[in-house]
Amino acid sequence: MAALPPHALEVTPETELKFTLSRSQDAASRCTMTLHHPGTTDEHLAFKVKTTQPRRYLVRPNQGLVAPNSTESVNILLVDKDKQTLLQSYDRLGQSALDNSKDKFLVQSCSVSDEFAKKYGSQQKKMSSTRGDSANSLQKELADALTSMWNAISSGGSTPIYNKKLHVQHVAEPAGLNPAAVSTSKDVVAPAGPNLAAIESMSPEQMFQELSSLRRKYDELVNFSVNLTAERDILNNTLEQTKRDLNREMQARATADNSMGGATMRSAGTGASKGSSGMSTTFMLILVLLFSAIAFLLGVKMTKGDESFMEDVPVVGPLLGEAASEQVAAVSEEL
Repeated sequence: MAALPPHALEVTPETELKFTLSRSQDAASRCTMTLHHPGTTDEHLAFKVKTTQPRRYLVRPNQGLVAPNSTESVNILLVDKDKQTLLQSYDRLGQSALDNSKDKFLVQSCSVSDEFAKKYGSQQKKMSSTRGDSANSLQKELADALTSMWNAISSGGSTPIYNKKLHVQHVAEPAGLNPAAVSTSKDVVAPAGPNLAAIESMSPEQMFQELSSLRRKYDELVNFSVNLTAERDILNNTLEQTKRDLNREMQARATADNSMGGATMRSAGTGASKGSSGMSTTFMLILVLLFSAIAFLLGVKMTKGDESFMEDVPVVGPLLGEAASEQVAAVSEEL
């Protein structure tokens, strides 16, 4: 084991906190941790206990000061509600349900100045000699002073902090070892079932113990059925929500597909109209160019005085012949 720094407290147990889950309603599941000042420094050492499950465990005290060569005990209590939950998991799945617990504790320690230690000690003495509201007020002042000190150190102070991590192990008490269901007499064994002869031979104390055991088992079955009902309701709600999300997703996709199809049809129609418009414009240009070329050739021929070729042109030739005949007749009449 490596040597601890002077500002470190010796923590017992060293690596793991073990909680025994008792089936008795009167027996609480608790664990005691001791913090020892090894005396490697003359300064007082402050400690603070943290956990990953602050609602599951009650830690008293969770912070304080330890004088040189002295020891402080920290009591850790497992809340009864969580204890019953862990026992139900154990009854369903066995010890494997409790193994590899993710609950952890962290013990931090650091050295404090003599001035702070003296002020803290005087406040503690004053608190021990007072009662009622005054004692509660002094206790709150001590807690606030320690909290302010730890906040100042954690926010970037130069005081070194020693961190000690501890894992948590839960061990369930087997159902057969429940002291409330086992007879104190060595000669009489509590019956496992409703055996009429065994019941008749029981003493009143044994019958009361048997009834208590049956009542406890009945309560466990009721709690188990309630938990199953709650889990069923949660699963049903999750399923309904998933169905609604799926329907919304399908409707959104159908709407998107319809909008994309309409846009495609509109773009196709626009392309067709643009194509026909382009074709008609091209055709008109070709006709204009053709008529311009014909007019140009006609102009050239007529400029040279050669108009006889027009008589060979269908439709145009006969019209020119008739016009020429009418013009000759008109000249003859004038003469």
